[in-house]
Amino acid sequence: MRNLVTVSYDEKESEYGKILLSNVVVTRKRKLFWGRNWRTIDIQIGVWILVIHILALFAPFTFAWDAFLFALFMWVICGIFGVTLSYHRNLAHHSLKLPKWLEYTFAYIGVLSMQRDPISWVSIHRYHHQYVESEKDPHSPTYGFWFSHMGWLFDSGYIIEKYKERNNVEDLKSQAYYRFLHKTYVLHIFAFAASVYAYGGFTFLVWAVGVAATWGYHTTFLVNSACHIWGNQTWDTNDLSKNNWWVALVTFGEGWHNNHHAFEFSARHGLEWWQIDFCWYTIRVLEAVGLATNVKLPTEAHKQKKSFTDNKSKRST
Repeated sequence: MRNLVTVSYDEKESEYGKILLSNVVVTRKRKLFWGRNWRTIDIQIGVWILVIHILALFAPFTFAWDAFLFALFMWVICGIFGVTLSYHRNLAHHSLKLPKWLEYTFAYIGVLSMQRDPISWVSIHRYHHQYVESEKDPHSPTYGFWFSHMGWLFDSGYIIEKYKERNNVEDLKSQAYYRFLHKTYVLHIFAFAASVYAYGGFTFLVWAVGVAATWGYHTTFLVNSACHIWGNQTWDTNDLSKNNWWVALVTFGEGWHNNHHAFEFSARHGLEWWQIDFCWYTIRVLEAVGLATNVKLPTEAHKQKKSFTDNKSKRST
């Protein structure tokens, strides 16, 4: 295991210095709150995130075991089947193939995570891989920890000026189902919240919406921020991606981020037996019962190409 930063910057040339306890140098800054143009969508997203966090603050005063267990259930289901398996490994990277009925079901579970609709989520993620650590990366920590963690969410101008028409998700835009979810996304969120409130009142709303969504947000955001700042690099990816075990534990395997950047197509992120990857275990079960096919994994040849040892020898010749 190596603890390397393959994208190097001269700290003396940066007025911002390094991020705490890391080798990552902040080379540029975006104005997160003041001195910038706030578009209507920025305000809407900011208010939504604020409301969800305020709702979560009522958790200690509304604790009930049934509400807590339902929130835990929603986090696990949305985290494994919605965001991790569907949005990320299936839709963004085509790491496996599912029957359409199951693909659409898992994608709808992703909608209930309240982390954008499939078209929006996948587009942003694909741009991240395409432009990783450059000025076009949607959430690089070279803009600072908070920008990579949350600040980019409230900066639609930053995204609009770089991505225009989201022309990297034509595979999803060509399907009526994903276009429908994109256009009606907000309605599904409010319908879910209303259903939760009708079933369990304010207590369930606090836990199933406030707590589950807040926890889901920040664990997902840690992949964008912490996994490009703290951890180890096993593969020569020429970016800041890191394998981070504690992020992996709270994201069902997504924290093995250097592995992922080395082999974007891989359905398995925890490549070693000891690298816990609950999403991969789920995929294996689906594969065993015939519901997951074309499951992609890196070969030894792929691994050799990303090996530090192999690339070092190539550079020296």
